[in-house]
Amino acid sequence: MLRFTKMEGLGNDYIYVDLISQEMAEERLPALAVAVSDRHFGVGADGLIAILPPTDGHHQFRFRMFNADGSEGEMCGNGMRCFARYCYDRGLTRSSRFAVQTLAGTIWPEILLDEEGSVAAVRVDMGVPRLRRSDIPMNGPEADWVVGEPLAAAGEVYSITAVSMGNPHIIIFCPDVDAIPVEQAGPVLERHPAFPRRTNVHFAQVLNDHEIRMRTWERGSGITLACGTGACAVLVAAHLGGLAGRQALVHLPGGDLEIRWDSESGHLFMTGPATYICDGVFRRPF
Repeated sequence: MLRFTKMEGLGNDYIYVDLISQEMAEERLPALAVAVSDRHFGVGADGLIAILPPTDGHHQFRFRMFNADGSEGEMCGNGMRCFARYCYDRGLTRSSRFAVQTLAGTIWPEILLDEEGSVAAVRVDMGVPRLRRSDIPMNGPEADWVVGEPLAAAGEVYSITAVSMGNPHIIIFCPDVDAIPVEQAGPVLERHPAFPRRTNVHFAQVLNDHEIRMRTWERGSGITLACGTGACAVLVAAHLGGLAGRQALVHLPGGDLEIRWDSESGHLFMTGPATYICDGVFRRPF
């Protein structure tokens, strides 16, 4: 029996388990992720996120996320916003800005309050994008940037830009994202041999220099309504390609995210909602 909370950020939904207030062996987390994510026999979600004590004194919390197939991801932007709101609302911290330990490094979420003191949104300092081919990681000769590079897959040749936000992303710009068969192209590109750790796949349509539409095939989960790290990667790719400025409203199927790439620090800042769905107790064996 395990207590959980289900939350969503722009429809990107995850099951949260607080392993500070209750105990469970971490090696069981992949199996739990598969069990709870099943939309017929489980709770139904894009994956599982665990709230854990840090392993060092430089962070307040540790974040682990698992996709619906049980594979572990380095980071999740929508998941981090919900993670931060949970920690703040449930009294695990009194700080509105705090350091979180992730496989992608230290992430700093900040709770934004309205006039009544309720959580209005969460802004996350997503850190600096990593652009070298080996940072993605992507096979091939080392390069400072992978921008507009041709990639052959399933009889098509795609022009891709690769960005790591601690997890791998490729971005493909197109005139109409609705015309792209994401459910067909996504899994082929995710598992392309060029990407030893697989990759998240995004199709993006630049509307103007401060608005972008995107659709996502998420590594390990398939089509999702939103991807926070992906929205950051898309803005970076658009700016590197001369298609957009350093700040944009990114339109995803589940809603909008404000993304800003600071010119001085080089850090990306993502602002968006974090919403509760339900609390419960998971009783099925896993």
